Amino acid sequence: MARDLPSLNALRAFEAAARLESVSQAAGELHVTHGAVSRQIRQLEDELGIALFSKAGRGISLTPAGRQLRDACREAFDGLRDTCSALRQDQQQAPFLLACPGSLLARWFIPRLDRLNAELPELNLHLSASEGELDPRRPGVSATLLYAEPPWPADMQVYPLRQERIGPVLSPRYSGAARLLDQPTGVLLGEALLHTRSRPGAWRDWAERQGLDAAQLRTGQGFEHLYYLLEAALSGLGVAIAPQLLVADDIAAGRLLAPWGFVETRHQLGLWVPERQPQGPAQQLADWLGKALQQADA
Repeated sequence: MARDLPSLNALRAFEAAARLESVSQAAGELHVTHGAVSRQIRQLEDELGIALFSKAGRGISLTPAGRQLRDACREAFDGLRDTCSALRQDQQQAPFLLACPGSLLARWFIPRLDRLNAELPELNLHLSASEGELDPRRPGVSATLLYAEPPWPADMQVYPLRQERIGPVLSPRYSGAARLLDQPTGVLLGEALLHTRSRPGAWRDWAERQGLDAAQLRTGQGFEHLYYLLEAALSGLGVAIAPQLLVADDIAAGRLLAPWGFVETRHQLGLWVPERQPQGPAQQLADWLGKALQQADA
C-alpha cells in the first residue's frame, strides 16, 4: 500500500518557517529565496487542504493544524538528523580494509605506515596481504592496491597512481656480480635468471623492451611469489627481475644494484574501489599514495 507524503522539500520549508516563525529567516537557513519558501508552504497547504499559517501583524503565526504539523515535523526531522549523524559516525569508525600484495606491503607500504596513520588518522586503516591473485570485489574489502593492465572494469573506480617499471637487480654479494657489471644488457641472455611463478612473463617483457631475443633467456631458480624472489636476490643467489618501486629502498641502501636500469610495462599501480563503497575515504588514500610515490621518485 502506498504511503503518500507531501513533498519533502515543502515539509522542510514549512518546518524551518514554523521553527523560526519567519519565512525570511527560513529562506536564509535553506539558502533559497523568500518566494521559494512561500511557494513551498502554499503547495503544502493546497495539498493538505488546510491553512498552516495565519497573518499576525507584519509576521506569521501557526494555526492549530500548523502547530500539530510542526511538532510532527520536528520529531521526524530530529530523528532523521540523529540517525544520519550516527550513520556517519559509524562509517568514520568502521575500518577501511585495504588489500594489497604482500611484497608491496612489506617492501614499500609498511615503512611508510606510521606516516600514513599520522596524516590520515580518521581512515582507521586495516591491511590484508596476499601473494595470490587479489579479488577487488571480495566482500569486506574497501579497496585493493594492485598492478594491472588497463582497461579498467566498469564496476570499479580505479585511481591510477604510477606506471610500472621493471628491471634486473642483483646483490653486490652475488658471485657473478663483478663479471656482469658494466656489461650491456645482452650479457643476461647467458645467465640463469631468478624468476617468479606469479609473474612468469616479466623477464620476457623486459627483454622485448630492450630489443633482445626473449627466446634466448635462460631461467634458473623459480619462486612462488615475488617476496621470496627478492629475498633470494638480496641473499646473493642471482639476478632477479623486480618492480622498481619494491627495490628502490634496497638500491638506495646499496643492498641491491640495478646496473641496467628499469623499463615501463603496460601495467599500472592503482587503487581499485568497488562502486558500492563510499569514495571519500578512498580518494583521501589515493591522494596520499600519489604524494608518497612522488616523494619516492624525488
